[in-house]
Amino acid sequence: MREIDLSRNLDRFNKAQLHSHRPPRSRKSGVMGHEILSAVFATFRYAIDATIAAVGLLVLAPMILMLVAVLLVLQGRPIFIAHRRIGRNGVMFPCLKFRTMVRNADEVLNRHLAANLHLRAEWNETRKLKDDPRVTPFGALLRKSSIDEIPQLFNVICGQMSLVGPRPIVTSEAELYGVHYADYIKVRPGLTGLWQVSGRSDISYSERVQLDVRYVTEQSVLGDLSIMVKTIPAVLRSRGSY
Repeated sequence: MREIDLSRNLDRFNKAQLHSHRPPRSRKSGVMGHEILSAVFATFRYAIDATIAAVGLLVLAPMILMLVAVLLVLQGRPIFIAHRRIGRNGVMFPCLKFRTMVRNADEVLNRHLAANLHLRAEWNETRKLKDDPRVTPFGALLRKSSIDEIPQLFNVICGQMSLVGPRPIVTSEAELYGVHYADYIKVRPGLTGLWQVSGRSDISYSERVQLDVRYVTEQSVLGDLSIMVKTIPAVLRSRGSY
């Protein structure tokens, strides 16, 4: 008869019991881990964005001062505008730009659309007009070259925007995003993004929304670098910029 090692069997039994009563891994801990990683990535990305933005402002300081002087002579005050835009998590922030429009821009737009009903569809589709009566002659040049957006480097340093991301939208545009609005507010708006390197205003607004959703779901450091590199020739070509 085989001798039974009672102590060994008892040890195996205790280990089996301990394993069977081990509490399952909490889903909450997994969520917390993901949130920590997201926070670390966001902090790292902000550090890079803010550094590049600060260097950019230093390099562009002479040009900025020259533009301020020219705008003061040609258009008068204000030199800058701070338009309310929707940022990350739906928080509103003042999006900075050089002023490129007449002072009574809203009034001029309403009169123009009322007198040219055929342009209403263009405005509703893209929220832009190719021949916008609000834009000053020098302002048109700044918009064509995207120079009017240089002040948004301050928004990047303040953590309100990123170098790459969806373009910041106004409250009236939120409804155009529909269910995808939740995707838009997951990230900070950007100085450049897929929309800027894909034709800008030459594409429909629905296509713009799809590009923003694509960016949010596929964003990466390498992807951002690729978009920034593509932005240079896109700005030089000025395709869809008005």
